Amino acid sequence: MATRAADAGTNQSVERAVSVLRALDSGRAELRVSDVAELTGLGSSTTSRLLSTLERLDMVERDPVSNLYRLSLGMLPLAATALNRHPVHRAARMVLQDLAGRTGLGANVAIRRGTELMFLCNFEGSRAPKSYTQAGHSAPLHATSIGKCLLTGLTPKERRRLLPEPLAAHTEYTTTSHDLLDGEIETVRRTGYAVEAEERALGRASLAAPVRDASGEVVAAISLWGPTSLLGGRTEAEGQRLALTREVIEAADVISQALGAL
Repeated sequence: MATRAADAGTNQSVERAVSVLRALDSGRAELRVSDVAELTGLGSSTTSRLLSTLERLDMVERDPVSNLYRLSLGMLPLAATALNRHPVHRAARMVLQDLAGRTGLGANVAIRRGTELMFLCNFEGSRAPKSYTQAGHSAPLHATSIGKCLLTGLTPKERRRLLPEPLAAHTEYTTTSHDLLDGEIETVRRTGYAVEAEERALGRASLAAPVRDASGEVVAAISLWGPTSLLGGRTEAEGQRLALTREVIEAADVISQALGAL
């Protein structure tokens, strides 16, 4: 019984420490102890002890003037190792860098992590608005072209279990109904690509294509994103959008082949 209690205590300590690290990745650059305590639901003394321990381990650091905490660069080797060892990241990185340089648009690759997508890398093109997307950042599946590609690997019933209705609206153009989303995903399956115009952010649009592994399963998706005037399907940009659609599908095929897809 004592061993089980010790194990439970150890697991709880790890969970609490991880919750503190995640709180420091909540969007603000630096946080007070009280901020971290509020975000994690832990007591102030517990939070303070955990931050002190993580500081000694070089996982967090404290500003010597403000005494505010932030994530430390000691986290970087671990994160970089995890990212660089991921097969999708290895297969996609150079392809996307070339794609962004060739088209002048932003190029992303993402995988599904639970109810959201996670970006593995992002390259900015000269014609794309400034991007705040970074490796490790998440985004909604239903409101992005890259997410809709990832959802093609699920049945309608599985999608409804994963994403409760109504789907969250990010702009007035976001698809918030599963019935409508079903139709969009069926179109993705038929055409091999997805289009999104201002569903997540006004003024921005994207094109995406799924990436498959050796088993034929959709394991990732890539996207080109930029101004709606270039990618949003307006008549004057139709020819350019079709050319970019071919680019993103071909790039997804190259990455899929590197992962063993036929």
